[in-house]
Amino acid sequence: MKNNTTAVLARSKAADAEKITINLGFVDLGQIDLLVTEGFYGNRTDFIRTAIRNQLSTHSDAVKQVVARKMLVLGLQHFSAADLRAVQAANQTLQIRVLGLATIADDVTPELALATIASMEVLGALHASPAVKAALASRQL
Repeated sequence: MKNNTTAVLARSKAADAEKITINLGFVDLGQIDLLVTEGFYGNRTDFIRTAIRNQLSTHSDAVKQVVARKMLVLGLQHFSAADLRAVQAANQTLQIRVLGLATIADDVTPELALATIASMEVLGALHASPAVKAALASRQL
């Protein structure tokens, strides 16, 4: 039972984050390690997350202004095949603008995506099948 719970928690955490890789100079890395060793942070990741959050907080007004100006959806936006079929039935297309995570369901075909999504701007991550991503590549801003 415990293993199943752990697996479910790991899957839900994976859906809430995107893994990135950064290169740091040796001096910066050494300073981070020093702060970790001295107990200021639990590990390098804690330091980096805190630094990123501090910078985002410093620039929060600028982010809010750009989100409003570009009319971005902030957070998570999901598109199912049913959603896109409804758009298609209404003879409309979507201009998707997301700051966060945009997901397109696995049952969405590349043809349906092309017929209903006029353009995409995703600042963050796009989760979709490889075929849908490839079909929409030319429509990404």
